[in-house]
Amino acid sequence: MNNTDNQNDRNGMNDRNDLHGRNGMNGTTLPARTEVAVVGAGPAGLALAVTLAAAGVDFVVLDKLAEGANTSRAAVVHARTLEVLDELGASEELIARGIRITRFGVRDGSRRLLTVPFDRLPTAHPYTLMVPQYETESVLLDRLRALGGAVHRPYEVASVVQDADGVTLTMSTGETLRAAYAVGADGMHSTVREAAGIGFTGSAYEESFVLADVVMDWAPGPAEVSLTFGTQGLAVVAPLPGGHYRVVATVDDAPPTPDLDFVQRLLDERAPGQAKVTGLAWSSRFRVHHRVADHYRAGRLLLAGDAAHVHSPAGGQGMNTGIQDGYALGRAFATGQLDGYEAQRRPVAQRVVAFTDRMTRMATTRNPVMRRARNIALPLLGHTAMPRKLATELAELNYR
Repeated sequence: MNNTDNQNDRNGMNDRNDLHGRNGMNGTTLPARTEVAVVGAGPAGLALAVTLAAAGVDFVVLDKLAEGANTSRAAVVHARTLEVLDELGASEELIARGIRITRFGVRDGSRRLLTVPFDRLPTAHPYTLMVPQYETESVLLDRLRALGGAVHRPYEVASVVQDADGVTLTMSTGETLRAAYAVGADGMHSTVREAAGIGFTGSAYEESFVLADVVMDWAPGPAEVSLTFGTQGLAVVAPLPGGHYRVVATVDDAPPTPDLDFVQRLLDERAPGQAKVTGLAWSSRFRVHHRVADHYRAGRLLLAGDAAHVHSPAGGQGMNTGIQDGYALGRAFATGQLDGYEAQRRPVAQRVVAFTDRMTRMATTRNPVMRRARNIALPLLGHTAMPRKLATELAELNYR
């Protein structure tokens, strides 16, 4: 898309602003037309909407869920994402709701192999922020509303059809929305990506993942995130606000809703003598894929967040990459540089997917020779520049 085409579309949509205005966005009635239809109000979609609102670009955000009905899988906000949230005016409130962690500890059972430090990163945020995803979404939604925007709920998009002049989105209720462009921020099973005919190359991990928020006595304590290797698989334990811990672990065959006893047994296997679970707030089982969309744009349809890339949660980078997608795409709309979006963001996703895949396979290997080599090499690498490079990679500061 060239700048002239973008400006013509924008002028047409500005005429529609006179009809609908921001007050129309705050109601439940679906407008007839907009410039950018954003499908999905997760972190990526909200970051995109806030960016568009700040730039004065007309948009409509659609989400099929009622507000607050999301599950809260992500809990890590890295430094580069906080820099983006600085630009969006949303970082201060989010930081106030989370806890700052300055190191990741890598262990095999109870034995520490490596410490990855974040406190010397070249950023205004030399730490990782631990905060549940619902808080991140809440802060972004509050910021969107402060800018005059809103999310239209519950609207499930049943079909997306583009033509030479725009995109028609039809809801499951039969209502329609006409837009100049539509963005799929609607997750791994994206309706927009399917309508665009864009492939989603990759595969699923054999193991399932267990996620649980618990109250427990944890020997390593609440000052770091612990990545623990074990013969039975990977376990990540991360502190959360309110004295909770987030546990993420690979399991061959987990129950749909793991109970307290299951989580206790899991930690006893992975980190013997380190954990005493006393309460379970929430738990789930899910499958993890590592995939990247073959393209981020097909005509007037674009992708962001999990619709464009999914990968292992080992580095806590999925939501972060998605928020950065949303910001980059919003700036591309504002500046008329949509043609550069895929070239900017798809290589980032490819790198994150490859990096987290290597981390996951290294952590979950059951080959005794490879395990021994790993456990010898990591302490030695701790005396090199590798831990700081690893921190920079996790924090996504290389993707500015």
